[in-house]
Amino acid sequence: MRVILAEDSTLLREGLVRLLVEEGHEVLAAVGDGDALVAAVRAGADEGVLPDVVCVDVRMPPTHTDEGLRAALTIRETWPSVGVLVLSQYVERSYASELITSGQDRIGYLLKDRVMRVEEFLEALERVGSGGVALDPEVVRQLLSRTTHTDPLLKLTAREREVLAIMAEGHNNTGIAERLFISSSAVEKHANAIFDKLGLTHTPGYNRRIKAVVTYLTN
Repeated sequence: MRVILAEDSTLLREGLVRLLVEEGHEVLAAVGDGDALVAAVRAGADEGVLPDVVCVDVRMPPTHTDEGLRAALTIRETWPSVGVLVLSQYVERSYASELITSGQDRIGYLLKDRVMRVEEFLEALERVGSGGVALDPEVVRQLLSRTTHTDPLLKLTAREREVLAIMAEGHNNTGIAERLFISSSAVEKHANAIFDKLGLTHTPGYNRRIKAVVTYLTN
């Protein structure tokens, strides 16, 4: 895959560049702030070479608050075919929700502790680059937590909540089955129950799995 990295820590940035190159990916650029990230993507677009994924830290210069996420949202709006994998030390709930709901695919949000687990980081990157979704389990847990007055998860059984949480991480039915030690057919049954309780009908060109996740993350 073609990747652009945005990380203000030189040590981590160079380490990720080396890792990605060793895994056979092409790093088009590695920058240290959000403006440089958007500029790098724009330069690639002008040359007809967009990255498959941009990997961006949340907090970067000059204020170290939300520069990375704002750059990610700009990229999602301007170049929707580019996947975005956000890295963060913490769960930035409002911005995470906005990013996740900005499109139906090619998005990821990982806590930096997860990045240190190389296989999980690479799996998430490749999943986003392939058109999927990769969310850190802790991000899912925090974004899905709601008050009992408005929480649509109250419609679901405990098992259906488990299935939805793992679905939100980007796993398919086989992956969910392996995590919960149940059959794929059982997962399919639970998934259909989730869709029914959310009123998500089966319509061509309409991804009920992503819509289910987005509905709960934004409710």
